[in-house]
Amino acid sequence: MTVPEVWAGVDGGKVDHHCVVIDAEGRRLLSRRIANDETSLLELIADVTQLAEGRAVTWAVDLNAGGVALLLALLVNHDQKVVYLPGRTVHHAAATYRGEGKTDAKDAAIIADQARMRRDLQPLRLADDISTELRILTARRADLVADRTRQINRLRATMLEYFPALERAFDYSTTKAALILLTGYATPAAIRRAGAGRLEQWLRKRKARNAAAIASAAATAADAQHTTVSGEDLAARVVARLAKEVMVLDQEITDTDALIEERFRRHRHAEVITSLPGMGTLLGAEFLAFTGGDMAAFGSADRLAGVAGLAPAPRDSGRISGNLHRPRRYSRRLLRVFFLSALVSIRCCPASRAYYDRKRAEGKKHTQAVLALARRRLNVLWAMLRDARTYHAAPPATVAA
Repeated sequence: MTVPEVWAGVDGGKVDHHCVVIDAEGRRLLSRRIANDETSLLELIADVTQLAEGRAVTWAVDLNAGGVALLLALLVNHDQKVVYLPGRTVHHAAATYRGEGKTDAKDAAIIADQARMRRDLQPLRLADDISTELRILTARRADLVADRTRQINRLRATMLEYFPALERAFDYSTTKAALILLTGYATPAAIRRAGAGRLEQWLRKRKARNAAAIASAAATAADAQHTTVSGEDLAARVVARLAKEVMVLDQEITDTDALIEERFRRHRHAEVITSLPGMGTLLGAEFLAFTGGDMAAFGSADRLAGVAGLAPAPRDSGRISGNLHRPRRYSRRLLRVFFLSALVSIRCCPASRAYYDRKRAEGKKHTQAVLALARRRLNVLWAMLRDARTYHAAPPATVAA
């Protein structure tokens, strides 16, 4: 005889959560708002456990990080079963329940009821410490890169208003020497007064690469404009400040990359992951940050491929069959990892290049061929992690004489 279970649905928040507990028939046993602090959460766990009267308790949450991190840690420490329902799933499920109102209590009840009815939910597994640190660091790096791109775009837009010749003279996203130049010389008149020779010396003192070429290009741009645009002095000061901020961001990205590499190299899967051609430290760290380093949480390579958007979903109806599309819900971050690694592998791995060329010969476009290669490489990486074996390229086939 199966003992009826109890389901506790938690609608997570920043300051507090709402918990609704139901039994096997869907009857509500508890509905409570709880502060997001350890004492209150421990009281909730004790009350729900007591309310269950020895029956198994399944906790369901709509977040797997952020505001519910403390709750998840406490539940795991108390050997509680936890499943995860994405917020989008809860949102769509809410449309099937009576009433149009939305409250935290209703959302928590829906989460609990969905956990009670569904059998496809996997127990939530917390990532190991290194994977958690990598998730924090890779998220920070993504923010820094986005900030750097915004700053460079602002810099170029400001320069375009008063000194377009210098704006188009350099690629400021890759040329640090050009940023160094802007911190001291950002107007046509200032560059002409200094001249190419003094600019070169000034840049060399600041250890700028290709100082002579940068100074010559800047002098040429200054000679092309002798008109002073209104607001030039203020715009030049803004540009100088933006250039300094970009260089600060560059240094912070470099420091973050060092932290990512140091932690990634300590992970038990690091050697296996990086042995796959095209999977370097950063992409490997992104992979661990998303998966938590535990392949058992996905169950199979096919499920991981579905999460990564590399497993086409059928959309058949009536006489239409074989209509495959990318799933609407997938991790773009994980797809990026496998797509970029596949692109790199085409240049450095003969086996990947041969597979890509074969798909192209079959009539697939470049992107389709790369996606097909990414899917194949996902299967390979899955098997490598499952067997704890590094990648070894298959020996070339020999033809008998």
